[in-house]
Amino acid sequence: MKHLISIEDLSKIEILRILDKAEEFEPVALGKKSLDVLRGKILANLFFEPSTRTRISFECAMKRLGGDVINVSTQEASSMAKGETLADTIKVISNYCDAIVIRHPLEGAARFAAENATVPVINAGDGAGQHPTQTLLDLYTIRKELGRIDGTKIALVGDLKYSRTIHSLIKALTLFKTKIYLVSPEALELPREFLEELSGEIEKAKLEEIVTDLDVVYVTRIQKERFLDEEEYRKVAKSYRVTLDIVNRMKDEAIILHPLPRVDEIAVEVDTTKQARYFKQAFYGVPVRMAILTEVML
Repeated sequence: MKHLISIEDLSKIEILRILDKAEEFEPVALGKKSLDVLRGKILANLFFEPSTRTRISFECAMKRLGGDVINVSTQEASSMAKGETLADTIKVISNYCDAIVIRHPLEGAARFAAENATVPVINAGDGAGQHPTQTLLDLYTIRKELGRIDGTKIALVGDLKYSRTIHSLIKALTLFKTKIYLVSPEALELPREFLEELSGEIEKAKLEEIVTDLDVVYVTRIQKERFLDEEEYRKVAKSYRVTLDIVNRMKDEAIILHPLPRVDEIAVEVDTTKQARYFKQAFYGVPVRMAILTEVML
């Protein structure tokens, strides 16, 4: 695997191989076992948009495998603030490291970076485009917590228009035998042209009408930073919320996921329920990203 820019870069077989590899790395991610397969390797983390989980889990994954990390956390902290192009930045940084992880506010930036890099590039989120490593950890969480991906019924709830997490995840889910329900305000529905590209069992629904039948409720926040008009954001900002009333209607074995950060779309009281798995989901980012790093660097 040279680069990981879109989940479409991977076949179902390749996805399953990464998930299997992540399971082997889980004891290392927990600190119960040492491994230094990436000793002597350097990863460049270029995060030109805010990040907590993705950036830190990549850094943790790299260090757990014996490697080292260079972090650039804003464009202002790089020579791009002086007018240097992204292409030149990538060409220069390629000389200093063995792989690059990039997050950028512009859709397509990660692929552009890959075209200019001489080392593997991993997309950590490009605007409203894709977030393939989040999708891999989401799939890992579903398989780990439910024991399967095939045969599951999954509701994707919230911002389906701008969420790169949703855009990557729904494409991956169509590789499996899943039934997908789309739950969102009308203004934030999955773009029609995007939906037309997909195959499989996909339908629009209201959460309260399907919740008793679901295996996974996957919630996303409404992303204020993607709206050009704040008034439009305010119109949809509180259009859905997962509360204890919703959870109490779910199957005991069903799970609630969220890529985080959350605002108020999941009530804090839900955190202590057996269905809430989003903090565990965040941890699974470490073994999954360990698997990805070894795929591109070894």
